[in-house]
Amino acid sequence: MTTEKKLLCPQCKIASLYVKDELGERILVYVDRNGTIIFKNPETKFNALDMSEVYCLGCSWHGSPKRLVKY
Repeated sequence: MTTEKKLLCPQCKIASLYVKDELGERILVYVDRNGTIIFKNPETKFNALDMSEVYCLGCSWHGSPKRLVKY
């Protein structure tokens, strides 16, 4: 388990996020304090990803990773 600080959903304040690949499948990620999107499972196979929008697993929020908040 990492102790690295993660950015949070601005609506529900959790770090569990996902991005979608070109087939619409969810790829679990989190975003570190530097704004870098990091895959929860680094061995995940995926097609082309849209990294410009992240989706929260806890609520209906989605948007730019730049809109995530620090806690």
